[in-house]
Amino acid sequence: MKLTPHLLPKIVIVATLSLTGCISWVFAKSTFNEMPSGEYTVDLTHASIVWKVSHLGLSDYTARFADFDASITFDANNIEKSTVTATINPMSIQTAYPNADEKDFDNILATDEAWFNAGKFANITFRSTGIDMLTEQRAEMSGELTFLGVTKPVTLDVEFNGAMQRQPFSGKPTMGFSATTTINRSEWGMTKYVPNIGDSVDVMIEGEFIKTDE
Repeated sequence: MKLTPHLLPKIVIVATLSLTGCISWVFAKSTFNEMPSGEYTVDLTHASIVWKVSHLGLSDYTARFADFDASITFDANNIEKSTVTATINPMSIQTAYPNADEKDFDNILATDEAWFNAGKFANITFRSTGIDMLTEQRAEMSGELTFLGVTKPVTLDVEFNGAMQRQPFSGKPTMGFSATTTINRSEWGMTKYVPNIGDSVDVMIEGEFIKTDE
């Protein structure tokens, strides 16, 4: 077949449409009840735990944990029977404090007995105790948060962002979630500088979970 100026645009259009179809197939999302049951583990390259607390009522001081683990035991037949566990390393606090050479603020927060006291309490843990599906994409997750040696109930608002039978990079079933919760840190015994540093702490979680028991 001889390429002519009139034929070339048609070939480009056909190739583009074919490529678009392939991309749509690769990135096609599934509903959650179509995903296989089993164990899913958080993909730390696509996950974050960020928290913020009021500073003198003037701004919200924002920080994150860089080292954590989480897993889901997923029940596709009854999503509300699924369970979630998570563990956070308090030594992994990152505040982006601007004068780190003068003051290791992250380490102070992590180790000071009045703050995260990581020398005594090496982990912050969460385990779910129930999931209440509000819509196909939203849920309330109840659970127990253990922090500074104290265990108390918390509730997370969870958004089901999407799921893929075959995530294009890992080639494995993958699910993605966003979640938020608000806790009063004083209930876990962290009372330093309340109320100048707020008691209420907003927590924002993002995570992709990859099936690991195949």
